[in-house]
Amino acid sequence: MIFKVDKQTITDLKIVSDDRSSDIYELFNRTKTVGGAKILKKMFLCPISEANAITKRLHTIKYFKDTKASFPFKNETFDTIDFYLSDPDERTLLTTHGNDLQHKVCHLLGADTEFQKIHKGAVATLQFLLDLKAFIVTIEKKEETKTLQEDVQAVAKILEIPKLAFLNTIKQTSKLSYVKTAELDRLFRFTLRKDILKLLNYAFEIDVYITVAEVSNDLGFNFAEIDPSEENKIELVGVYHPLVPNAVSNNVLITEENNMVFLTGANMAGKSTFMKTFGIAIYLAHVGFPVPAKKMVFSVQNGMFTTINLADNLNMGFSHFYAEVARVKKVAEAVNENERLIIVFDELFRGTNVKDAYEATVEVVNALANKRKCTFIISTHIIEAGEDLKAIRDNIKFLYLPTKMKGKVPQYTYTIEDGITSDRHGMLIIENERILDILKAT
Repeated sequence: MIFKVDKQTITDLKIVSDDRSSDIYELFNRTKTVGGAKILKKMFLCPISEANAITKRLHTIKYFKDTKASFPFKNETFDTIDFYLSDPDERTLLTTHGNDLQHKVCHLLGADTEFQKIHKGAVATLQFLLDLKAFIVTIEKKEETKTLQEDVQAVAKILEIPKLAFLNTIKQTSKLSYVKTAELDRLFRFTLRKDILKLLNYAFEIDVYITVAEVSNDLGFNFAEIDPSEENKIELVGVYHPLVPNAVSNNVLITEENNMVFLTGANMAGKSTFMKTFGIAIYLAHVGFPVPAKKMVFSVQNGMFTTINLADNLNMGFSHFYAEVARVKKVAEAVNENERLIIVFDELFRGTNVKDAYEATVEVVNALANKRKCTFIISTHIIEAGEDLKAIRDNIKFLYLPTKMKGKVPQYTYTIEDGITSDRHGMLIIENERILDILKAT
């Protein structure tokens, strides 16, 4: 099953950016092969919401991380094979008259360019099959590779095809006779073409798993654990934003008893960064990749919708407030139709006046909180709304990001605490910047 996300969420969390700026995908984009890069991108854009599929991917990556495995193939081999297999025209097959004088002379003089191209492709394919066969032996029937065995057996079945039995006895691959080249060419490019492509795809997947394992080691990411119980739970310990230099880590526990986080704090206190951090960890966990946290235990979710950097849609005549209302409507429809959705709203109803924003925040948050099978993180500047909600709801966790004053200069801890902020430093910051003095100057 697909873990539901939309373009707004992908953009908010910088999972994959349209521009060349840094994003989460680029942290992992170190594959050795072009085929591996394509599979990695597909995995990134298609998170999953099925526990067994996530577990299989996690355990596979963990195996390669624990064994410190290296990619067992030469990178340039794949370019050669790709070019070689891209020509399925039977008219390019070598003739079987390998002993005629013309072919011998051309071969010796290096003048038979068509033969040289096919020879190079056949040699590369043969070497790939031998390397893959040797690699499969190292992981076949091992207890710690149980999650790999289904794929391994599928690969082994192809390599055990009678037409490939010669792989068990072949001694030399670098130079093949004309006749042997012609035989292998027919076998690789035509008879077993589809099987060879399947084996290549498996190698590309191994490229992805080993790459992600290496990234996990390099960045200190850890593997999330799926909570097998029926309870809806998300626990994060030492979670941090992987794109923020020297990011401060935080802990958070969300359960069905407290399925909504109401987050307050001053401007620049770190509310948006915390919400993005939470969303990134959730997203990566559902891709089946390691996460930027010391520990993560989570119930598998069905999707996530974030609203952090919502843009106006002036082409459609939408103000910022109307864009917010449209987004809230979309979320309301989603939580009515689905359980176990993650909903993140940063500064709900910032596009309208304070009175309307206050009333709308209380009413909408109160209604969303009834959806106890979903998880919500909602931030606001309107701390009075938090006080009202505290009086009428028993399933909201109130968290805030504090500001510590050093004289008249605010200092931010970026560490969440329980409660509702009482910080009101907007005018102090304006005074510190001497804006009024500038405007009064004559």
